[in-house]
Amino acid sequence: MTDTSATTESLDSAIAVVGMSGRFPGAPDLDTYWNNLVGGVCSLTDFTEDELLSDGADPQEIRGRDYVPTKGYLPDADRFEAELFGFNRTEAAALDPQHRLLLQTAWAALEDAGYNPLDGPPRTGVYVGGGVTEHMLAAQTDRKLAASIGALQVRILTDREFLAPWVSYRLGLDGPSLTVQTACSTSLTAVHLAAQALLLGECDTALAGGVAVDTVRKRGYVHYQGGIFSPDGRCRPFDEQAGGTVPGNGVGLVVLRRLSDALADGDQIRAVIRATAVTNDGATKVGFTAPGVDQQTAAIVEAWAAAGLDPADAQYVETHGTATQLGDRIEMAAATAAFKGAMGTRSIGIGSVKSNLGHLDAAAGVAALIKAVLMLEHRTLVPTAGATRPHPDLVLDDSPFHVVDRTTPWASPDRGPRRAGVSSVGIGGTNVHAVLEEAPRAPHGTPAGQAQAGPELLLLSARTREALTALAGRLASALRDPAAAPSLADTAHTLRLGRAPMAVRAYVVASDRADAAAQLLELAEGRAMTAGLANTTDGELRALGEAWLKGEQVPWAGEGRRVSLPTYPFTGDSFGALDLSSRAQPVEEPAEERADDLETAVRALLAEALDLDSPDDPEMTYFAAGGDSLTAVHLVGCLRDDFGIDVPITLFLEQLTLHEMARQIVAVKASENAEDSLDALLAEFEGE
Repeated sequence: MTDTSATTESLDSAIAVVGMSGRFPGAPDLDTYWNNLVGGVCSLTDFTEDELLSDGADPQEIRGRDYVPTKGYLPDADRFEAELFGFNRTEAAALDPQHRLLLQTAWAALEDAGYNPLDGPPRTGVYVGGGVTEHMLAAQTDRKLAASIGALQVRILTDREFLAPWVSYRLGLDGPSLTVQTACSTSLTAVHLAAQALLLGECDTALAGGVAVDTVRKRGYVHYQGGIFSPDGRCRPFDEQAGGTVPGNGVGLVVLRRLSDALADGDQIRAVIRATAVTNDGATKVGFTAPGVDQQTAAIVEAWAAAGLDPADAQYVETHGTATQLGDRIEMAAATAAFKGAMGTRSIGIGSVKSNLGHLDAAAGVAALIKAVLMLEHRTLVPTAGATRPHPDLVLDDSPFHVVDRTTPWASPDRGPRRAGVSSVGIGGTNVHAVLEEAPRAPHGTPAGQAQAGPELLLLSARTREALTALAGRLASALRDPAAAPSLADTAHTLRLGRAPMAVRAYVVASDRADAAAQLLELAEGRAMTAGLANTTDGELRALGEAWLKGEQVPWAGEGRRVSLPTYPFTGDSFGALDLSSRAQPVEEPAEERADDLETAVRALLAEALDLDSPDDPEMTYFAAGGDSLTAVHLVGCLRDDFGIDVPITLFLEQLTLHEMARQIVAVKASENAEDSLDALLAEFEGE
């Protein structure tokens, strides 16, 4: 299919990515993220035993033979600018770390798009999702916390279903606000729903993505033979050494607008989403958690058809790529069927960001999407970290693909712009595919080599003096970047219209970027914070700057375009996170024989509920035995009715053997300190 047919009706359905923000393992910002990707850096963290113990890990567990002390770790995930978002310290401490990170990332994403996060575009929707967290489970079974602030408030501050509403509420966004949940494909599904909402006119701007912070603590994982996790703490998608995935934490959001609106309003366009599609495997796979071939293929084919393109027009595909034996094999089979039109003509590059970060669960898809956008922006293909030789079972020689194993320029294709696909697959069968295209070439800001029309006023503000100096330093670095520095006029325009005015202020009047950078460095060193700086005699701009320092609203008559500038330098205090280590701990029974009898009876109940022939397998876990949430509810009721034991339902969400579970249930009976979180919530609702 030629591009001529794709430039009319199909482009009317195109979506522009106008802003992005994210925090990923090894990357507190997207500039660092890109540098890591270009360098093929594996950002997984290997913890020492001392690090794990000092962060509260179980000594017996971490010294086990199958414990892997590795994770895609997110440092300082418990820090939060509470006052900026209107939370007092008590609320901030109860607020789930996922909520905290998502709020700050939403702020930064809108700033990256050149919009004031407290005065964003009208009809802005929010489409996000998150994972289950230790903090949430601990909070919702904490009787003291519920008594302090109320069980309903605990739920509102911690449950992932309120991720989207908190962003909409605190940033004043009045478009649709949906929390999305499709397991590992959550965040790319959120992008699909946001794109559809924009095309249907339900909103005019959308924030979309996801967050996953299961715990803020340093934790590894237990490797089980035949499980999905890697035995050596490395994720090697499609590689002959592939052995499984590695869990990780992260958060990412994109700001989306209809392409026509973005062009008309002078937005920066980082990439274009030509189309997306979602399918589900239904019952066509070998098991609930297994992926399926046919509907993964369908998602890819449907997305490219909706874009008015052929899958063979792709030059790169960012895959789900978990490095599991079943997952990689099925994904390659599905992709080969979808992209078979490229067979024999050229090879499409593939990769997976999980090799760099691990599997970010609900944030995995948006991490992949942002990677693809950055590659299109920089016209560079980046490697799959640690790639050696393709796994022979994948038979890549008979497919349209090759694994990108080194950083290379992304050559301009023979026809049309650079294009990429992004795939994401979720446990439960939800498959998503997005078709991306490089941004259209359009004039942005002052053309290269054109002289500046005159001096410009740069307005800066922050909540604290420290944040302002940090912001000034980052802005100075951006203006000194020879490859990507925006024009001074665009910088002034974006700072004026795309930032929320705060209490601590400064300004710079400069005639060019070098002059501005020099003055900003002085600000970064703490000088002239309230006096303003000017190397010009332009009295009008200086007067406006002085009015800005006094807290006044400054009228703006300048011209420019929105550009990507350094966003707010969040630091904030550490608010920690709740954990489950103190809940349902075993205690010494005064009558050992009675405890042994009770434990035997509990084991028998577990075996009966799970339809096991015998409760005596010491390695059998609850989930491996077929346990699920409905069975857990049944068991909670039986334990209460038959044994007088009030067990928190969260106990059944832990990775415990049935023997360990029985021992902890007996310990609950002895301690009388645990409770069912559902009872606490119902009691609160009844009291309202």
